[in-house]
Amino acid sequence: MFLLIWFKAGLQTSPPIVPLDRETQAQPPDGEHSGSGQEQSYVGKRSHRVVRTLQNTPSLHSRHWGAPQQQERRQQQHREELSVTPTPLGLQETIAESLYIARPLLHLLSLGLWGQRSWKPWLLSGVVDVTSLSLLSDRKGLTRRERLELRRRTILLLYYLLRSPFYDRFSEARILFLLQLLADHVPGVGLVTKPLMDYLPAWQKIYFYSWG
Repeated sequence: MFLLIWFKAGLQTSPPIVPLDRETQAQPPDGEHSGSGQEQSYVGKRSHRVVRTLQNTPSLHSRHWGAPQQQERRQQQHREELSVTPTPLGLQETIAESLYIARPLLHLLSLGLWGQRSWKPWLLSGVVDVTSLSLLSDRKGLTRRERLELRRRTILLLYYLLRSPFYDRFSEARILFLLQLLADHVPGVGLVTKPLMDYLPAWQKIYFYSWG
């Protein structure tokens, strides 16, 4: 919240810092790949397939299996993500992002007031999530990472189907019935669905405990 309001950090992405691309960092600057000035790639005369020459092939643990042009595009995209500045947020967007940041605290507070079996924490957190996304849905000019973050938050709304008490009252029986139906009628699927059915209750308890 301090970063959002004081430093105008913009939409908080997950992860908040662009992951370090160690392969890109390990690449030498342009023009230093080969001291003898040899070509980095060879184009087949008949197939026109681009193949990296043996002299410019990196070690196995850091090898990039795409064409050199793909590696250059990756490096360029990574540099752009590192240099891009967050989109300035207006009052409406700042309120929406503040609600999203405060949601875990509101959820824990409601759990302390009404308990884990109450519907109020589940409803309160859901309303806060939907409200935050609704206030941010009309925002234009977001960066690529910020658009991906909004898409990720939208997809995570499906997790409310696996959170108690909704899971205990409605989702559990239907999910287990669907998995059992697939195991009984689709050959080979039981190898996946049966262990999943055994693991699902334990996973749901762990997830519900740490979902905030």
